[in-house]
Amino acid sequence: MSKLFRAVIMGPPGSGKGTISERIAHSFGLKHLSSGDFVRENIAAKTEAGVLAKTYIKKGLLVPDHVMTRLLLPRLEEMTKYSWLMDGFPRTLAQAEALNSACDLDVAINLNIPLETLKERLRHRWIHPLSGRVYNMCFNPPRVQGIDDITGEPLIQQEDDRPEALVARLRHYKDVAKPVIDFYKAKGILYTFSDTETDLIWPNISTLLSTKIPAIQSDARCASTH
Repeated sequence: MSKLFRAVIMGPPGSGKGTISERIAHSFGLKHLSSGDFVRENIAAKTEAGVLAKTYIKKGLLVPDHVMTRLLLPRLEEMTKYSWLMDGFPRTLAQAEALNSACDLDVAINLNIPLETLKERLRHRWIHPLSGRVYNMCFNPPRVQGIDDITGEPLIQQEDDRPEALVARLRHYKDVAKPVIDFYKAKGILYTFSDTETDLIWPNISTLLSTKIPAIQSDARCASTH
């Protein structure tokens, strides 16, 4: 039986976590688990944790640790047979500790993107609120300006993506993320990647994962494509 591979990816808003996560999932055959997707699914299904999460989101607040862990950890228990990459969780040290008690991680990827790059990206970012789909007017625009490609519904620009809110938001991320980064550094599984473009970061992440992900998994994937 091949060893399963488990990883998380961290980075500030606008760092390209979603894009890189999709590339990793596609290239290495991992399941891409998005905390944002799990939250939206629970809200739509009106689960107890989903209803709780919605009350915080409606007030413009972050979903607290105890609610996030109630949303996420049961889903991870369903994933015991799969290798996966988690995007968007853990955000805090308490979440990292809860995840650590539930499973052993192999790698924690940390994206370190310059502040000016983040500000520029987020200035042009629009989202489809129901699905969480993200567009960037510079390099990933919708087919019709202001309209989601899939549903035809209007896109919005989040209040906290606007320049005046952005610096405070990024500063808050840095404060909250530092203990998580230190936690994974102490465990010896943290790998930090810095650059201004996803296409420049990707080859380095790909090279790292090629050395970490069990070869048997890649072999099985190759066999299944023939």
